[in-house]
Amino acid sequence: MKKKLLIVIAFALGVVFFVYNRTQSNAWGFWAHQRINRLAVFTLPPEMIVFYKYNIEYITEHAVDPDKRRYASDNEAPRHYIDIDHYDTYPFTAVPHRWNDAVAKYTEDTLVAYGIVPWHIEVMLKRLTSAFEKGNPQEILRVSADFGHYIADSHVPLHTTHNYNGQLTNQKGIHGFWESRLPELFADNYDYFVGKAEYIKNVNEFVWDRVLESAAATDSVLYLEAKLNKLYPSDQKYGFEERNNITTRTYSAEYSSEYHQMLDDMVERRMRRAILSVGSLWYTAWVDAGKPDISNLGEYIPTEEDMEEQKELDNLYSTGKIKGREHED
Repeated sequence: MKKKLLIVIAFALGVVFFVYNRTQSNAWGFWAHQRINRLAVFTLPPEMIVFYKYNIEYITEHAVDPDKRRYASDNEAPRHYIDIDHYDTYPFTAVPHRWNDAVAKYTEDTLVAYGIVPWHIEVMLKRLTSAFEKGNPQEILRVSADFGHYIADSHVPLHTTHNYNGQLTNQKGIHGFWESRLPELFADNYDYFVGKAEYIKNVNEFVWDRVLESAAATDSVLYLEAKLNKLYPSDQKYGFEERNNITTRTYSAEYSSEYHQMLDDMVERRMRRAILSVGSLWYTAWVDAGKPDISNLGEYIPTEEDMEEQKELDNLYSTGKIKGREHED
C-alpha cells in the first residue's frame, strides 16, 4: 500500500514539473510576446496605425506562433537566438555582422547550430517589405506578427549565450524565470510610453546593437541570481501556484521580487526597447515598400484553410515536443 502511494505521489510531482517546465519554455513567455506586439502597434504613424489597430487582436494573438512552430519544424529554433559567446568574448568583434561574411568565416552549418536571430530579422524585414508591396493583408499581418516575435527575442540576454538556461552554472530554469515569471508578476506596472517608431537607415547595425545590448546584460542576469540563491533555502525560493487548474512549482513571489529589484529595471528596459524596435522595423519595411496606402485593407478574416493550419499548429504545440534544441528548458 505504501509503495503504491509513493508511486502515485511521484507521478503527480512529475506532472507538476512537466507543466511548470512547459509554461516556462517560451521565449519572453507568451504573455510578454503578446504584450510587446500589441503595444508596438501604438508606436506607428497614422498611415499605418489604422490597419494595425483594426487587426490588433490578430497581431497580439499570433505573436506566439513562432514558438509554437518550434514543435513543428526542425528549422525554427535557431531563428530565436544566437550563442554569440561560442565565437568570441564581449564585444565580439571577431564575429562578422554580414551573413555572407559570417558564412565564409564559420560555415552556414555552424551558424545555424549556434543560432541566427540577427540575420533572420533581416530576412523577415525583406518579407514584410514584399508583403506591403503586394498589398496582401493576410501576408502583412502574418509576417508582422512573426517578425515582432524574432525582434523581441533578440532583446533577451539569455538568447545570446551558450549558457542559455544556466545549465553550465547550476542555475537551470533561469531562462523562464527572467523572461516569463518576472514579466508576468511585474510588467503591469511598467512604463510603456516608448515614443514613436523611427525609420532605421542601417538595419544590420541596428539589430546587432540590440543583440550586443542583450549580451552585455547576460553576466548580470546570471551573477545576481546566483548571489540571491545563496541567501535562500529551496523551500523559500520556490512555491506552488494554480495554473489552468493545475498546481505548478514556480519561483516564489518573494524570491522573484528580490531578483527583480536586484536587476534594477532591466526587464522593463528590455521590454520597452523591444516594443520600440518592433514598431520601428515594421515602419521601416513600410517605408522601404514605398509607403503604400494600407488604410483601406480592413480587417483580415481568416479562411477555412488558415483556420485549419492554425489548428494543426496549436495541436502540435499542445501535444508535441520541441524540435531541435530546447533552448529554455
